[in-house]
Amino acid sequence: MSETARIWIEVSFDIIYLIVVWILVIAMYRHRSIVKIENQRVAKLTMIAFILLALGDTGHVGFRVVAYAMGETAPQVSFLGMEFGLRGIGTLSTAITVTLFYVLILAIWRSRFNKKYGPFQHLLFAAALIRLVMLALPVNQWDSPVPPQPWSIIRNLPLLIQGLGVTYLILRDARTNKDRTFSWIGIMILFSYACYMIVILFVQQIPLIGMLMMPKTMAYIAIGLLAYNALYRASPAWPETIKS
Repeated sequence: MSETARIWIEVSFDIIYLIVVWILVIAMYRHRSIVKIENQRVAKLTMIAFILLALGDTGHVGFRVVAYAMGETAPQVSFLGMEFGLRGIGTLSTAITVTLFYVLILAIWRSRFNKKYGPFQHLLFAAALIRLVMLALPVNQWDSPVPPQPWSIIRNLPLLIQGLGVTYLILRDARTNKDRTFSWIGIMILFSYACYMIVILFVQQIPLIGMLMMPKTMAYIAIGLLAYNALYRASPAWPETIKS
């Protein structure tokens, strides 16, 4: 498969994904009035998390499409003392929003299981802050079609700590509380990270591995659908808890 064909397959898939995720966000907003009182904070945080995800990915895909269409005539934008092409702006935007997405997932965990933030949770917040600082450095080369190594791995380590840390918390407490919905949400986060890390580690050697971002993206849709079913439906399509 040629590089151009691969790119346009990914872009076409991403456009379909964006349509689905925006429909999901709109459905959450329209049905917020039927959310149970005990679920309202979790539901609100979930909706905000997916709005952030949708905005970042819309910028990512939108700027990529415009950049490919305009080719060498695509404009450059100055930000934080650095020059960005449209592709770079899109890549940076989704890197920022996914970091904030996992900050909100941590807040969702806290509300769902009525927990308090301790040293471990503050470590996850610190990882998010460190990653945001790292994203602002020129070494990121956001306009590059292939992430710079080994920096790409280094800048993703805080995100890995964030994601795996909050997944551990979700799976631990979902199992204790027999919470089927959040057990599956934790599993989907793990799956998305598995795909993402394979891409980060090997995409330079095997560009086709970048296609694994597609199942990673589908995992986010699954997370959204699981949350929507549990929080925004008057009668969930499947039980939220595991029966003893």
